[in-house]
Amino acid sequence: MKHVDETPSTPGKFKIDKSPYFLHRTRWQSSVAKLAFWSLVFVGFLFLFFSRSPSSSSLPPDPSRRSLRTYSWGGPSWEKRVRSSAHVRTRRGVSVLVTGAAGFVGTHVSAALKRRGDGVLGLDNFNDYYDPSLKRARQALLERSGVFVVEGDINDAALLKKLFEVVPFTHVMHLAAQAGVRYAMENPSSYVHSNIAGFVNLLEVCKSANPQPAIVWASSSSVYGLNTKVPFSEKDRTDQPASLYAATKKAGEEIAHTYNHIYGLSLTGLRFFTVYGPWGRPDMAYFFFTRDILKGKAISVFEGANHGTVARDFTYIDDIVKGCLGALDTAEKSTGSGGKKRGAAQLRVFNLGNTSPVPVSDLVSILERLLKVKAKRNIMKLPRNGDVQFTHANISSAQRELGYKPTTDLQTGLKKFARWYLGYYNGGKKAAS
Repeated sequence: MKHVDETPSTPGKFKIDKSPYFLHRTRWQSSVAKLAFWSLVFVGFLFLFFSRSPSSSSLPPDPSRRSLRTYSWGGPSWEKRVRSSAHVRTRRGVSVLVTGAAGFVGTHVSAALKRRGDGVLGLDNFNDYYDPSLKRARQALLERSGVFVVEGDINDAALLKKLFEVVPFTHVMHLAAQAGVRYAMENPSSYVHSNIAGFVNLLEVCKSANPQPAIVWASSSSVYGLNTKVPFSEKDRTDQPASLYAATKKAGEEIAHTYNHIYGLSLTGLRFFTVYGPWGRPDMAYFFFTRDILKGKAISVFEGANHGTVARDFTYIDDIVKGCLGALDTAEKSTGSGGKKRGAAQLRVFNLGNTSPVPVSDLVSILERLLKVKAKRNIMKLPRNGDVQFTHANISSAQRELGYKPTTDLQTGLKKFARWYLGYYNGGKKAAS
């Protein structure tokens, strides 16, 4: 067999081998060379494509996967603010990380904890599900009371780990979530991202913390779904969700059971029933009814099949706060350490409602009297978009174990809300959108 290195070393004529084998080998070598060349071209193209592709910051924002890199945190001054906010000021106080602190319930719970001397650190991503300026106003309210709200996402594991490195939290009040029943039909992935993936990420960090914190978290009355037995009891079935939002909250309860069983995390779930009051959520009926009535716009009042009444167990925010603090105060310590379970841990779920369902039509009548404006009502059939016809809480378990006792009726609570609303939006401070 002839080889390339057999070429004569002295000058002279070299006769090209034109045998079939040589021609075949030459063609094969040419093919390999071409393949190698085009492979390099293709790889180069891929490199250029990905290196020149638009950055995530120049793409339209995806509300279900908000960037975790848009928040700045860390550094000595930042850590100092974190420690100061979480500093316990009473002998029996606890240090609490409140997620969703700039939300409706989160703001009220954080302020209440701070007032009684507990250490409180807030965390919120300030998303735009509803007007972020309202969340910023709540943040300012908390800042004035000494609560620092870290801007960040519960899906950011690095941030959560850092917070637990800076402060050995004894408790977590997990209120961050994608809320709203109807919005789930428009953006379902945002619910999975926040209510499932975000919850798992938080629990992953908590299970590895040393010491592990006790966790109280917000479930929802929506988990009762299509259940027709009233009042709703914690022992009732919750496997018939009527909305994706409800399904993600039910999934959260199952996830909580798993982390309690495997890692010894102390977990208490709270099923809130239609919370209302000052600094509330603009996507709630009482809130946008007030806005539209004042603007002279018609409001849609739903009714069930065969003109059935649509009613809600409206629960005033101060009563919900009492239930949240009661859950924190009775939460037992987690039993794990460094991600390893060392014994059985507490696992609970409670209804926090008012036990007095009120027809939505009556809610409108109360608002008419308080606002001194007649509402333009459009009576419509309850749409099949996840809303249920009624909610009614059995709170005997929360009464017995948390000392929970709601004291605010709808008339009184709406009067306080209307006073806040008129002062906030019509007092020259804000213009209702």
